[in-house]
Amino acid sequence: MDWETLNSTECVNILNADTRRGLSDREAQKRLKKNGKNELIPPKKKNLLLRFLSQFSDFMVIILLIAAAISFVTSYLQQDADYIDSIIILVIVVLNAFIGLVQESRAEKAIEALKKMSSPHACVLRGGELRNIPASDLVTGDLVQLKSGDMVPADIRLLESHDLRCEESALTGESLPVEKNAAQRCPAGTALGDRKNMLFSSSVLTAGNGTGVVVATGMDTQVGKIAGMLSAQEAPKTPLQLKLAQTGRWLGLGALAICAVIFVMGLLQRVLPLDMFLISISLAVAAIPEGLPAVVTIVLAAGVKRMAAKKGIVRHMPAVETLGSASVICSDKTGTLTQNRMTVTELWTASGTAGISSADGQRVLALSALCNNSTQQNGHYLGEPTETALAEACRTDKSELDRQYPRVMEIAFSSSRKMMTTVHRLPDGRFRIISKGAPDVLLGRCQHTGVTAQAARKNEEMARRALRVIGVAVRDVASLPPRREDCEQGLSLLGLVGMIDPPRPGVKEAVETCKQAGIRPVMITGDHQATASAIAGELGILTERSAAITGKELDALPQQELEKRIYDYTVFARVSPEHKVRIVKAFQARGEVVAMTGDGVNDAPALKSADIGCAMGRGGTDVAKEAADLILADDNFTTIVAAVKEGRGIYDNIKKTIHFLLSCNIGEILTVFVGFLLGLPTPLLAIQLLWVNLVTDSLPALALGVEPIEWDIMKRSPAKKGESVFAGGMGYSILVEGCLIGSLSLLAFTIGRLFFDTAPANPIVGRTMAFAVLSLAQVAHTFNMRSRGREGKAAESRATRRSRLGAAAAICIALQSMVIIFPPLAAIFKVMPLSFGQWAIVAGLSLLPLLLGEVERRWNRRKRVDSVKQQARWQRYKKPR
Repeated sequence: MDWETLNSTECVNILNADTRRGLSDREAQKRLKKNGKNELIPPKKKNLLLRFLSQFSDFMVIILLIAAAISFVTSYLQQDADYIDSIIILVIVVLNAFIGLVQESRAEKAIEALKKMSSPHACVLRGGELRNIPASDLVTGDLVQLKSGDMVPADIRLLESHDLRCEESALTGESLPVEKNAAQRCPAGTALGDRKNMLFSSSVLTAGNGTGVVVATGMDTQVGKIAGMLSAQEAPKTPLQLKLAQTGRWLGLGALAICAVIFVMGLLQRVLPLDMFLISISLAVAAIPEGLPAVVTIVLAAGVKRMAAKKGIVRHMPAVETLGSASVICSDKTGTLTQNRMTVTELWTASGTAGISSADGQRVLALSALCNNSTQQNGHYLGEPTETALAEACRTDKSELDRQYPRVMEIAFSSSRKMMTTVHRLPDGRFRIISKGAPDVLLGRCQHTGVTAQAARKNEEMARRALRVIGVAVRDVASLPPRREDCEQGLSLLGLVGMIDPPRPGVKEAVETCKQAGIRPVMITGDHQATASAIAGELGILTERSAAITGKELDALPQQELEKRIYDYTVFARVSPEHKVRIVKAFQARGEVVAMTGDGVNDAPALKSADIGCAMGRGGTDVAKEAADLILADDNFTTIVAAVKEGRGIYDNIKKTIHFLLSCNIGEILTVFVGFLLGLPTPLLAIQLLWVNLVTDSLPALALGVEPIEWDIMKRSPAKKGESVFAGGMGYSILVEGCLIGSLSLLAFTIGRLFFDTAPANPIVGRTMAFAVLSLAQVAHTFNMRSRGREGKAAESRATRRSRLGAAAAICIALQSMVIIFPPLAAIFKVMPLSFGQWAIVAGLSLLPLLLGEVERRWNRRKRVDSVKQQARWQRYKKPR
């Protein structure tokens, strides 16, 4: 029902309300039983066991579980009680499941935050008497009385209003309190912030009083609809999660295909099925980087810690990486891009534009501070935002002005009069009448037509720039006029004061940085189009190549049409929560990774539906914080830029980690697969491959994962949403590097088996040498990965990077040596101590990747230099156009 379109009598009749006595207790109980309590209903909580089991749905995890099961069955059939492979795999899988469970976001928290915002009590007319009842017991048709300072307990159609103003910024995004008028009727389709005859649940009355009839409770209120949207909205998977899932599927399918091929080939060669199971397990273990989930988790955790130091509190770890992939940032205006605090920015007097600190300017501000009902508390002014802005801009303390010029009379502001007048006693016994208000009203009460004509033109010019303009006029009299209304005649206009909710410091620079980084900044606000466009233009969000659109215009656009035209707009004004979700989904439909910032209840659904939601920590509501992935502790939009930079650095390092781990895994696959094809004994056992994947791979990978962010990271375009993690030639590099590592391991195995093993059927020396070379060659390969893309400036010194990676390499070498040298460990891993000569061969083969990597780097550097020289020569000799 569009209650705002009806008059008060029609609303009362439809609801069967009684304006004289209110509802009877019996009728109220009947309606309460029918419609339920005035509370928000949380969604059904997922069963803890089901949420835990859902963590095992990843394809790579399923393959690992199959490998563990096969390993267990094989060990049981062989009756050797060697279950360590199965145990290690299961420990990894269960640990990752617990990590995923801890990270999981739950929508019921947002609903609980909404419930906290609800008013605990309401003053209601029941059975002819006023009662103070729990707000949860309100029903439609109840008559509610409200006064300044009350929180609105339900959605209410006003029946009476007296200078009523309501602060609705958390719901609509409008920074100023809204004037309410019970007598007004709104046309169909009126935006939420323009429904002057309605009060909405969770908003707060800042002035006046009134009476209204409850038209909606609980989930039927505007806040309830937002709660319903939160329950229905599913947070999308992050780009990293999608790409890792895609990688896992390819790895898993590849492992299954190789295992199937090799199993069939083995059967054709009359190899025992049990032996083929063992080889298949080795291949499955080699194909899947078991340490990858743990490494990614630790890298993200390190990013979370760094973000916390920069005032960004990450609620879900993958959110850091998602910000790095963001291609669109949809930002709320009030409290996010702006300070959510009205500020005087411009003054005009009869002599022209005046500085705020000038004598003329301060005189106008001093008079406006006298005609002002704001109060001081702990050094801050409290009251209506416009009045506090005027008092703060005046350099003379308001209490001192009130002492010097005591007030003797006031004609209060009202929405119909649009002005306020106060009378003050001057030291000489005369009286000063001060009026302030809307210039179009005030100018009609002023003399000196020349000045008022100039003021009218200036008022129009300031209003076009979305400034809120207040006129200030004065009149000194020897005695007070006999009638109060005569005080407001024959005034002399002193000046016009322009104010606005100004942008936050540093936001303009942050917007420019976003543009350089290939990120599209977009403003989405519940405020008026003129105000939004002015702020967006000042910040560089709205340009000549983009436009602004209102929520009413959005309603006329079908979603498919909005998706086609979404790039035409950078400002969306006067929008509702539903509009915000539509805008986010339209960008997502075009393949964009969308970050949404906001602080109000009205932002919560869009925060949750976006790829990443960023809420304000200080000024943000609990609802917005619970729906978000990232909370900006300092409420500063510029922190978003730091978060994007951090996210890009993390994604860069994770790509580098994946590159390293997969090239190592291809080396392992090649070693086992080629060994089988050549009819050799298995070069590497499953437990040896697990050790390499979990220890000597993972520690260097972690060092790569915490590499410093590259200097030009914010001058690159964001990674495309559908782009493969192997794009840009990474897949080819992985294959070549993997073949090199695998070849060196096979060479070490062959040398050990032919020259040092006494029993070629059980090549323990060959396996030990292959095991050592595989592990140590991968450690050396880590330094090749570190050197990639480090030709320019860097965020940290090379010494720092080398020491971090050097420490990881030293630990890996020590651990690998212990496994081979220490007899109890050697027995577990089925290896034996090597002689000095054998270690020398292992060292020589292991260092080859580093040597070849250095040759490749020098060759590439020379090619780049030659290319630059050739281009310079071409520029020198080519003919001018």
